[in-house]
Amino acid sequence: MKVEIPDKLYFKIGEVASLLDVKTHVLRYWETEFKTLQPVKSRSNQRLYRRKDVETALLIKDLLYRQGFTIAGARKKLQSKDSAELLTASQIASPQELLKDLKADLLRLRSQLTTDPDKE
Repeated sequence: MKVEIPDKLYFKIGEVASLLDVKTHVLRYWETEFKTLQPVKSRSNQRLYRRKDVETALLIKDLLYRQGFTIAGARKKLQSKDSAELLTASQIASPQELLKDLKADLLRLRSQLTTDPDKE
């Protein structure tokens, strides 16, 4: 399952929860269990996740849900020095894949417009 992370500086907790397909309380719980997941807070005390935080949350979800790690096991795995290599291309779409998908979408739209120009 590939997750396309939008090109933004900050994400609200609801956006991250939607991207990961988890509830917001799950993300808040993970923040208490994983020190590597620490979103910044706005002046209004709203959580703002950076891209790095979203990638970390994706990795945590993968470790817990797909690989079957316990919280303690996932925490230990994240703290190991090879944790940067844990996030594989199967979790985040590469820029090339995103461009390929975008091109396919544009071609599909162009095809629709040229076959039925009156349809809106």
